Amino acid sequence: MASRPIIFGDINGVSEGQWFKDRREMMPTSFHRIWARGIDGNRTTGASAIVLSGGYEDDEDLGDELIYTGAGGNDSNSKQQIEDQSWEHNDNAALLKSWDDGLPIRVIRGYKHKSPLSPKTGYTYAGLYGIVDTWKQSGKSGYKICRFKLQKLNNKSDYSKIDNHLDHSTKEKKRIRTTVLRVVRDSTLATSLKELYNHECQVCGTRIPTKTGFYAEGAHIKPLGRPHNGDDSLTNLICLCPNHHVMFDKGVISVRNDMSLVGAVEGVLDVNEKHQINLDNFEYHRSCHGFD
Repeated sequence: MASRPIIFGDINGVSEGQWFKDRREMMPTSFHRIWARGIDGNRTTGASAIVLSGGYEDDEDLGDELIYTGAGGNDSNSKQQIEDQSWEHNDNAALLKSWDDGLPIRVIRGYKHKSPLSPKTGYTYAGLYGIVDTWKQSGKSGYKICRFKLQKLNNKSDYSKIDNHLDHSTKEKKRIRTTVLRVVRDSTLATSLKELYNHECQVCGTRIPTKTGFYAEGAHIKPLGRPHNGDDSLTNLICLCPNHHVMFDKGVISVRNDMSLVGAVEGVLDVNEKHQINLDNFEYHRSCHGFD
């Protein structure tokens, strides 16, 4: 039952590769608490587990990397979308919360999931994964779907987020080990871009001082790697402060082709005349995050 507590990370007594006869066997330990839903969690706490059950035609399973379709708008008989999905759906909002907070997600493969890694019967525990990207796109049936890219967490030492609560006593603090994922990509291209802008954010103009100089981040407009396959080039990079980099990556702000900002921040993106941006990349970013 969903009244059982949400538990993030590994469950005592359950190891990777373990087989379950049915979903009922997962419920008593909070491994996966909800019989009829593929996503276990809520928008306030986050999602702790998902089941790959073959219910969505757009899912992709590459083993250590998953492209997972969110919830909603799916016909249970045809397995096709019949309406657009929304980030406001409770299950999708739960996955967004886990992405924002860097929480690990237990992934379970079911016998109906079309993958060589799936069991012939029942369900198997695939291990812990973390969400590294989210976006919207048109699915195979032509409707907008919420997409989540997950990567497997192979190193338990990566569990670095510690919740010490607000406890001022001298007793030992309770540590909750979860996972924070951040892909750090920098290159000579990003370095040259930041030097072009004197390490000033193109959104707010902030220049962060450090003991050795100034700090800024090179943000890819169209993400690198599958399934976006953006170019690692100056035409696909902008110089941002950490705050606006996070906001841009999470799709709460974007940029129109006239360089005006759209979303949670108003204004205009500052663009140096020597910086030639491929406008197709901004169009792609707006499409992924609902700024069409």
